[in-house]
Amino acid sequence: MRLINAMTLEIKEFVSEIPPYAILSHRWGEEEVSYQDFNNASLRSQRAGFEKIRLTCTQALQDGIEYAWVDTCCIDKTSSAELGEAINSMFKWYQWSKMCYAYLDDVDGDTILAARTGVAPGTSVWHASIAGSRWFTRGWTLQELIAPKDVQFYSRSWVWIGSKLSLITELHEVTGVGEDILCGAPLNTVSVAERMRWAADRVTTREEDTAYSLMGIFEVNMPMLYGEGSKAFLRLQEEIIKEWDDHSLFAWTASTESERQAPLRGILAQTPREFAHSHNIVP
Repeated sequence: MRLINAMTLEIKEFVSEIPPYAILSHRWGEEEVSYQDFNNASLRSQRAGFEKIRLTCTQALQDGIEYAWVDTCCIDKTSSAELGEAINSMFKWYQWSKMCYAYLDDVDGDTILAARTGVAPGTSVWHASIAGSRWFTRGWTLQELIAPKDVQFYSRSWVWIGSKLSLITELHEVTGVGEDILCGAPLNTVSVAERMRWAADRVTTREEDTAYSLMGIFEVNMPMLYGEGSKAFLRLQEEIIKEWDDHSLFAWTASTESERQAPLRGILAQTPREFAHSHNIVP
């Protein structure tokens, strides 16, 4: 596992005895800093994505944490083997972090400050601004919300918004994830269908990531095969069947009229959207 020394901004690799680290959860944007970019100090500083790395490291030091992990630059994505291992380990890496910083780059810090100082009419203003963030629409950020013990939310200008604990009611309303799960209850206390429902309205840039981003939620592993398209989600369900004796996996509903009228289709769902109405199903 590669970590950034938050003081020196140098990347160091750890095989065992991984030190405490902070971890960043964010939406990818333009000009992210790759592993190769990061090793070139003059180049990385020119990338738009470097600022959130710098802010992450600064915050980590303020929180007494020496190291930080950011997916854009701590994984060598030119190596398919390394990328596959990282994606299969991602949930655990977030789970093991001492602190997770959720960077909501479309939330205005001034709105947060105004709400706190009483200029804006009450806390509902900044709760509403959080709910509208695209961070809550991305596939990967679901596990990044659930896995860490401590998540701290920050605005575009790195104004502190709140913690997972202090915002737990709002987070439940926005994501549909139960407050018990957000507080650290085991995922196996929730049915497979319910966990799929959490991802029903989330999107990923690559079709395969719809499945790959859910592996940690279901505690399964499988090889990455970018290019397989929708087959990835079918493979995910096959791995879930092997791992879990939970027939709620079959409690889905076709999401379009054409699918509902199809004369024949398989027993497995085609996307998490087909679990959108799978409420209150117990394991």
